[in-house]
Amino acid sequence: MSTQEPGVICDFSIYPLDKGASLSSYVARSLTIIEASGLPYRFGPMSTAVEGSYTECMELMGRCFDAVAGDCDRVAVNCRLDFRRGRVDSMSCKIASVEKRVGKPLKK
Repeated sequence: MSTQEPGVICDFSIYPLDKGASLSSYVARSLTIIEASGLPYRFGPMSTAVEGSYTECMELMGRCFDAVAGDCDRVAVNCRLDFRRGRVDSMSCKIASVEKRVGKPLKK
């Protein structure tokens, strides 16, 4: 993460609306790019969360969009950003905080 730019968690999904019900091959395109970025991420059944600077996350999301949209006529993008000044490793901290209050590890 850039030392001059505050960190964010960027939770997003990008998927075509014109390619039928099975979209895993399009999701795989994005995950390949996310994995190669080196940024911390968590893949989930409905979206993927990435942690980095605002610029890193937006550029990464743009590359994922380009990879999906290349052969699609209609693409949906859902994105949520969480900014917290001074926080590093925020994804892990958020999960650990909830697990502490629940009193046990939760399924990931």
